[in-house]
Amino acid sequence: MLRSLLCVALTTFVAASLFAAGPAADLESRRKALNDLLNERWEYNMLHDPIYASILGDKRYNDRVHDLSQKAINDDLEQERLILVRFEAIDTTGFSDQEVLNKKLMVRDLRMDLDGARFKPWEMPVNQMNGIHTNLPQLVNVLPFETVKDYEDFITRLNLFPRLFEQTIEQMRKGMADGLMPPRMLLEKVVTQSNAIGIMAPDQSPFIHPFDKFPDSIPEADRKRLREAAIAAIRDSLNPAYAKFTAFVRDEYAPKGRTEPGVWSLPDGAERYAFRVKESTTTNLTPEEIHQIGLAQVKEIETRMLQVANQLGYKDLKSFGAHIKDDSKLRPQSRQEILDLYTKYIDGMYSKLPDLFGHLPKGRLDVMPIEEFREKESATHYLQGTPDGSRKAHVMVNTGDFAKRTTLDVETTAYHEGVPGHHLQIALAQELPELPKFRQQEYYTAYTEGWALYSERLGKEVGFFQDPYSYFGHLQDDMLRAIRLVVDTGFHYKHWSRQQVVDFFHDHSLIDEPEVQSETDRYMAWPAQALGYKIGQLEILKLRAYAKDQLGARFELRAFHDQVLTGGALPMDVLSDRIHEWAAKQKASVGVSGNQRVAK
Repeated sequence: MLRSLLCVALTTFVAASLFAAGPAADLESRRKALNDLLNERWEYNMLHDPIYASILGDKRYNDRVHDLSQKAINDDLEQERLILVRFEAIDTTGFSDQEVLNKKLMVRDLRMDLDGARFKPWEMPVNQMNGIHTNLPQLVNVLPFETVKDYEDFITRLNLFPRLFEQTIEQMRKGMADGLMPPRMLLEKVVTQSNAIGIMAPDQSPFIHPFDKFPDSIPEADRKRLREAAIAAIRDSLNPAYAKFTAFVRDEYAPKGRTEPGVWSLPDGAERYAFRVKESTTTNLTPEEIHQIGLAQVKEIETRMLQVANQLGYKDLKSFGAHIKDDSKLRPQSRQEILDLYTKYIDGMYSKLPDLFGHLPKGRLDVMPIEEFREKESATHYLQGTPDGSRKAHVMVNTGDFAKRTTLDVETTAYHEGVPGHHLQIALAQELPELPKFRQQEYYTAYTEGWALYSERLGKEVGFFQDPYSYFGHLQDDMLRAIRLVVDTGFHYKHWSRQQVVDFFHDHSLIDEPEVQSETDRYMAWPAQALGYKIGQLEILKLRAYAKDQLGARFELRAFHDQVLTGGALPMDVLSDRIHEWAAKQKASVGVSGNQRVAK
């Protein structure tokens, strides 16, 4: 304790001295101080989150795992407090706009993290959407397996993973004591997920997949040794850890899960939800305001959906929904057909990108199926590549229960998860050399998901969605995001029951029952996360309308998109400032050139 106080005092003294120097301090030394501090923070994060470092292609810590102990959590928070003081002390007078923003965003991120710590999120680390039991197996798709050392490092990690399970159980027990519990019905799904992985034979486990096929450069003798070591680690260390975790959740944890779906039923529930709303939307919108925006959006999109149904000869959405349910032509015949459709739409959009963007990423992406062990609870999603291009990005497609799915939403989801959605935005940010590393990898739900949802509309603007059923699927997905505004705030602000959410879905969409159920469970598990999609999309549309109004005939969509994307992921208020400043500069530039022409 004394040591911490001395560190704070010393840091505060140094910070105050730097601040007192103010503008008189040498500009270059202050700029260097900021860049050095950004690098220090990045290196700290890589060291203390070695799995994330590996995902980004940084192999320095490939034989390590992160520490989930309470001491490590407390140490991280203390480090954040100390480095926040140092960031705040740097005077940015004379800095470029980008450098000023670097400091602003880092300070903002640190403050948000420290503010959220009072809710102890580490004490509720598991649900059916996210948790150690499903996160760890996914690593086989993102870690490098190119050398003998890569395989040896992964085997080391296999033997370390049980420690993570132990630490997770310890945090979950603290959550029980503090009344911080997920809904019981969701925890019962966790039991099923964990058990399904833990009972697999070692040679069938998802963790063994990298050892099923080796690169040609690895000698046969090493292959046999490595595979045997991996099987032993899974059999002797990992599967027993899964068994213990499954038993704990089933017998001790899930029975004490909360019965109410809304986060309002947790300690400090209202404040907890308000924080999550702000974190997800990066706005000051209240839950009530978001609820009303959602109701208005549902009404507007419902009108457009009905227009499509009418054009296809159906008098109302109910009769059109019955037709969709019975039309076998709207259902895929195989898993591969779904993958082929995604590839087709993504490849088609690539040809249109130069019409929409001045800056494009170099890296392309592949389409892959979601692993069968997690497809029941997982939606199609984007998996980013490494910044150095050593691992390509993927759209991970859910092909499970293909005979019960329709193809209506495949086209719009391809644009959302692939291009011009997640891949274009995230891959481009990774390739921006002027951004520090933390901004190349920055994530704000409203920006990243808002951009992807906005991108779906670009398909219509460039002449796609030729099939009216596919366009209806696009509207249906837009409706899903609007419904989220209503039902997420319904759950966690208005104290809705689970049945009220399900009924609202059925009253305002044709979304099939399995998706309605999984979406409803998702909002119970991730309060406010789903709000960012529609709020971000609406903000980008508002900024586009503003820029077009300001610039008139001189408005260029490519230039607008470049302004949205070339700053990396940004909070909505910062993005708004960026677009307003850009529009003002463009307008002033036009005015100057016009005056010059008059003078001539």
